[in-house]
Amino acid sequence: MDKRSKIALYVIGAVILLMMIAEVTKPKAINWRDSYSASDKIPLGCYVMFNELETFSDQPILTSEESIYQYLKQVDTTTKKTLVFINNRIYFDAEESEALLNFVNKGNTVFLSSTYFYGNVMDTLNIAIQRQYSNLFKATSSHHFTSPHLQEFNRNFEDVIENSHFVSVDTLNTTILGRVTTVDEDDTEITNPNFVSVNYGDSNGQFLLHSNPFAFTNYHLLKGNEDYAAAILSFLPKQQIIWDNNYKSGRKIITSPLRYILQNTALKWAFYISMLGLVLFVLFRGKRTQRIIPVIDKLENATVDFTRTIGELYYQHGDFSNIIEKKIEYFLEFTRTNYYLNTANLNLAFIEKLAIKSGNTKEDSRILVDYLVYLKSKNTHTEEELIELNKKIEQFTKHRL
Repeated sequence: MDKRSKIALYVIGAVILLMMIAEVTKPKAINWRDSYSASDKIPLGCYVMFNELETFSDQPILTSEESIYQYLKQVDTTTKKTLVFINNRIYFDAEESEALLNFVNKGNTVFLSSTYFYGNVMDTLNIAIQRQYSNLFKATSSHHFTSPHLQEFNRNFEDVIENSHFVSVDTLNTTILGRVTTVDEDDTEITNPNFVSVNYGDSNGQFLLHSNPFAFTNYHLLKGNEDYAAAILSFLPKQQIIWDNNYKSGRKIITSPLRYILQNTALKWAFYISMLGLVLFVLFRGKRTQRIIPVIDKLENATVDFTRTIGELYYQHGDFSNIIEKKIEYFLEFTRTNYYLNTANLNLAFIEKLAIKSGNTKEDSRILVDYLVYLKSKNTHTEEELIELNKKIEQFTKHRL
C-alpha cells in the first residue's frame, strides 16, 4: 500500500472516530412523553411523587401492577385504604367501576387526577369533565383552593399544562375543594371547579377528583409547585396508600414473547418441559439414527461447454476463416478417428471409402469433400459459407454407422 492510500485510510478512520465520539457525547433530547409512571424520571414521570408518598401515609406504600378489578380481589379490605390514580386519561369498564364503587362503599378513599376520565364511575357520581383544547400546553392557569387556610399554596401553572375542569357535579354529595382560572381569547377570566370531593356509601367513603395530573409530575414538583401538590394530597386520609402503576400512559408493556411466558407460572413450566423434551429427543434420536451419507456428484465433462465458448468467441469477432479452418480440421480428425481413413489426399478413392464407411451416398460424400477442398483453397470466407459448411457436416454425420 502506497503512502497516499495510507493517509486516506487514516483520515477516514479519524473522521469515523470523531463521529462516534460526537454521537456518544452529544446531549440526549428531553423525553416529553406523558408517562406518570413511578419508575420514570423524565419530566412527565412520577418518580418524585411516588417516593414522597410515604410522608402522607403511616404504612408502607402498596403498588398495583394489574387491573383494579383483579387487584381488589386480592387486597385486604379489613383496614381502610386509599387508591391513587394519576394519568392523563383514566377509563374504567363496567367490572372495574363496580369494584371501585364497592371499595369506596366500604369506607375507603379513591383519589383520581386526570385531564379526562370517563366510564361508569363518573356516570354514577354524576360528574362530567371538559378539556380546554385551545392553547394546549401554553395557556397559563391559576389553581387555587376554596379553603381560606390553603391560600398560601395556590399556584400559577405557566407551561406544560393541559387545562380541564368539571362542568357538572352532584351538588348534594359533592364538595368543591379547588378551582382553576384561565383567560380566554377575549381576555376574560373563567373560573371552574377542578378539585372536588364526592361522598359515596354509608361508611364515609369518598372520591377525590382532580383535573390537573401535571401538578404531580417531576417537572412541576421540581419547579416550585410542590406545595400545591402537597396541599392536594393533604386531603387524603392518614391510611395505607395503594399506588396504581397499571393505568399509566408510560406503563411498561411486555413486548418479548419469551419474557411474557417466563412471567406466567403455567406457561413457564410448559416452556421448561418442552425444552427438556426437545433435549431428550435430540440425544436419543441422534444415537439411533445413522448419519446421512453425503451424495458426491460425478465430475462434469466441460469439454462441450469450453468448445461452445471458444466458438462463440470466434464468431463474435467475425473470424469466419479461422472457424471454417477449425471445423474442417475437426471433421477430418473425426474421419480419421472413426472411419480409419487417410485424409492426406481428398481424391476420388477417398470419397468412395468415405461413402462406404459413413453410410452416405457417393454423391453426398463427393459434394461435401468438394466443398471442403473449395473452402481450403480460399483465403477469406464469409458467414454464409460457414453456415453452409456447418449444415453439410451435420447432414453428413447424421448417417454415421
